[in-house]
Amino acid sequence: MNALLAILWKDLLIEWRSRDRVIAMALFAFLSVVMFWFALPAGSPEQSLLLAPGLFWIAVLFAALLGQGRAFALELENETLSALALAPVDRGYVFLGKALANWILLGAVQAATALVLALAFSIDLAPLALRFAAIAGLGSAGISALGTLFAAISVRTRYREVMLPLLALPLLVPVLLAAVSATRELLQSGELAWPPLRLLIVTDLVYLIVSFVGFEYVLDE
Repeated sequence: MNALLAILWKDLLIEWRSRDRVIAMALFAFLSVVMFWFALPAGSPEQSLLLAPGLFWIAVLFAALLGQGRAFALELENETLSALALAPVDRGYVFLGKALANWILLGAVQAATALVLALAFSIDLAPLALRFAAIAGLGSAGISALGTLFAAISVRTRYREVMLPLLALPLLVPVLLAAVSATRELLQSGELAWPPLRLLIVTDLVYLIVSFVGFEYVLDE
């Protein structure tokens, strides 16, 4: 647990001082929403509610992959990946610290992106804020868990910027389908739909457990 908190504190402190990852992620997400807004024809409020969930999660997904690609870059540049591997702690806690830091940063980007999306498509998210945050948190948990694991795998490869999306995107399909479905149902009816939420919870747990166990071997490679 101490290793988890140390890794989390280190990553958040470095990001607070530089703000390079979160700013790049936020700008990418904002530009995606703005481009969608310009590209899509003007429609009714009902059409906006149908399109907004998919647009939101597309922007969040690619912003997340952009940021997670840098999750282990600092350790690689300073040659501290070996130090992490040699640390006398369960490596799963190292993974949890990195994944939790990615989850927090992605959550901040999601909040800002949701605000931009609501303004662009004239959607009132205020009455749904807590329920929307619950869906966003569950969706970003799966993205952060899998993205952190594959970022550690791809960081030592020559084409790591390409390898991370190639590895992560196919396995993130269940998370995206459930997140988009739950978000669409929330915007249309104002209620949380249990079937997509159940899929999100189960998928998140599977990815977290597999990543926690598998990270033991990732740092050895």
